[in-house]
Amino acid sequence: MGLIRGMARTAVVAGTATAVSNRVSRRQAGRWAAQESQQYQQPPPQQYQQPAYEPPPPAPAAPAGPTTDDMITQLTKLGQLRDQGILTDAEFEAQKAKLLG
Repeated sequence: MGLIRGMARTAVVAGTATAVSNRVSRRQAGRWAAQESQQYQQPPPQQYQQPAYEPPPPAPAAPAGPTTDDMITQLTKLGQLRDQGILTDAEFEAQKAKLLG
């Protein structure tokens, strides 16, 4: 008889545990459903609104190029540097083209 009594006791405990577990699951599902319905009833959070488009400010005017007097002065200095051997002819021509062009 001891074996049958042990099996019956195990069945009762397992059945009770299953019943309690199912009830807890149903209760929790009900709570989650209530929370979800409350979320849908609340107004949505305010969304970030982008400001109206504003065109960028105009670019600053380009600085005025060197005047002819400045160019002549700079070309004279370049010529002196070439004559002194500080600049090669190729370097002189490159600087002259950069200045004039």
